[in-house]
Amino acid sequence: MYVDKVRRWPEVVGAKPRLGILQVHMRMSGEPGSGAGKGGGGGGSIREAGGSFGKMEAAREDQYFYNQQKEQLKNLRDGLHDEISFHEEQIKRHQEAIERHKARIGKMEK
Repeated sequence: MYVDKVRRWPEVVGAKPRLGILQVHMRMSGEPGSGAGKGGGGGGSIREAGGSFGKMEAAREDQYFYNQQKEQLKNLRDGLHDEISFHEEQIKRHQEAIERHKARIGKMEK
């Protein structure tokens, strides 16, 4: 078990850079779905047309990014829980080693 956790160490501490970065989504236009943005690029033919389809597409896009951010937070939280349990296990092993060494020292002094 200990060897498996050590092998997984880069995974446990979050070596996956996408876990630590939360995406932020910003719009360039006034109202979501109201047409092409001010950034120079269009949002696609449906978004450029505006109206209810544009608003619906903007709502879907917002939902997508909300779900993506929610998943990233869940992965980050899970990774931190794994890291905490790994460190707790190491603390336990170190305390056991300290007790063994103290017992050996006690035997030597007799």
